[in-house]
Amino acid sequence: MFKAITIVGVGGAIGSIMRYLLTDSVEAKFLPNYFPFGTLVVNVTGCFAIGLIYALSDKFNIGPEWRGFLATGICGGYTTFSAFSYQSIQLIRDGHSAQMLLYISASLILGMLATFIPIIAVEKLS
Repeated sequence: MFKAITIVGVGGAIGSIMRYLLTDSVEAKFLPNYFPFGTLVVNVTGCFAIGLIYALSDKFNIGPEWRGFLATGICGGYTTFSAFSYQSIQLIRDGHSAQMLLYISASLILGMLATFIPIIAVEKLS
């Protein structure tokens, strides 16, 4: 278990650094910034990367350690949106369209609320 955690952790560190560098680079090109272009680029490229990783791992029988490093580690550190996207696609592929719609809706609505509620709570304390 420690080996798997280490592999994913190293991948996560690499992905986080990649996200920071790419977001910073993209945002610098679009100043003044009224739209989160950097995050959009990271989310879209992360989705492409996780799709490619899973497609290749299925085709070439890539082991769980490499999948953990690449998909959970690097892609997870880079953007969790890639995991959200992949899981949504898997629900469709498995014939669970209603669950996919529920997952997408719940993730968006609950995620926005989970971000908004503490912001409002902290503002009220001030």
